[in-house]
Formats: sequence, C-alpha cells, structure tokens
Amino acid sequence: MARRAGILYLTYIVLNIVASLLGHIGLSDAKTLQATIADDEAMFRLGLVAALGSGLLFVLTAWALYALLRPVDGTLALLFLVLNAVGVAVQCASYLPLLTALALGDGSTGMAGLDGLAALSVTTYQTAFVMAQLFFSAWLFPLGWLVLRSGFLPRFLGWLLILDGVGVLVWFLQVMLAPAHPEISYPAWAIGLVAELGLALWLVVKGAGPQPETPTTSLPNAAV
Repeated sequence: MARRAGILYLTYIVLNIVASLLGHIGLSDAKTLQATIADDEAMFRLGLVAALGSGLLFVLTAWALYALLRPVDGTLALLFLVLNAVGVAVQCASYLPLLTALALGDGSTGMAGLDGLAALSVTTYQTAFVMAQLFFSAWLFPLGWLVLRSGFLPRFLGWLLILDGVGVLVWFLQVMLAPAHPEISYPAWAIGLVAELGLALWLVVKGAGPQPETPTTSLPNAAV
C-alpha cells in the first residue's frame, strides 16, 4: 500500500507539471494562460485534461494514504481524506471559467469580447484555484502528524509536511490579503516541492518500514 500511494503521488505530480507545461494551468501568470487559450487551443485542452486527471489521482493518493495511516489514528486519517477531497472539488470547479474563456476564443464574440470577458474568466479561475489551497493546506497538518506518529515513516517527513501546510496557508493568505506581493509565497512553493516529492519518493523507494513492536511484559515461570 505504501508503494501504491507513492506511485499515485508521483503520477499526480507529473501530471501537474504536464498541465503547467502544456496548458499553463497552475502557477502560470494570467497573460500567458490567456494567450495559450486564444492561440493554442489544442495544447490548452491537453493541459486541462492533465489537470483534471491530476485531481483524480490526488484523491486516489489521499485514499491510499488513508488506508496506510488509518491504523495510526482513524479519525485523523478520515479528516485529511475529506479535506483533500473538498480541495480537489474546489480546484476542479475553478477550471470552469477557463471553458468560458475558451468559448470566447472561437471568434464569434469579436476581439473586444475575448479581451474583456476572457480576461475576467481567467482572473476568476486564478482566485478560485487559490481558494482550493486553503483545504490543501489543512489536509497537510493531520497527514504530517500521522506520519510523525506512525513509527514506520521517517519523522522528518512529518515535520516537512506540517511546514508545507504552513507554507500553503501563507500562499493562500498572501493572494487574498496582499496580492501585490507574490514574493511572500515563493518559499512556500519550494517547501511544498521538497515535502511532497520527498514523501512520494520515499514511499516508492523505501515503502513503509516495519512497525515497532509493542513490548510485552514477560510472565514469571510457573513453579514446578
């Protein structure tokens, strides 16, 4: 199950990169994304499919991690599974305005409509995409805590995941409260890459180590 979770996590990360490279969906700036929608519809559609596929894989990753960590604490494992699923739902819903921008690029509305409404659609997408990060921040705290307590995964990964949760929360707050200062959130992206890629690679390469045995009290020998 550990290696299954790692493979799903790695595939999710790869599809996220594909979505960013092909369709400029994710961390791209609004002008680049709008230009891709208007000038390279095929690449944008491929990127959108990759982004939606990555959402599905992220839920499956959370399910695999839930199955792996449920014996540690079933309530916390269920909590991070629910938070992940809600975050994926919000993120996938954020892609809907991009379909509006795509429809405006068919030439039927004229350039004025494309420049105005499409730009508004892209801005709406970016805001909704960042809203999903609140849930993705929240899911990392119980996940990191369970990794810390597991006994079969390295504790430093648990601390990294909790730090990643703080970083994603900073990103969310920066966009919502200080949009003119994106440099505030730059460290969060680096921490997230190290934490989540590190967990995925560890699960694939190492799997889950043996759980520590619970010491038992030896009974005295019965008198003959």
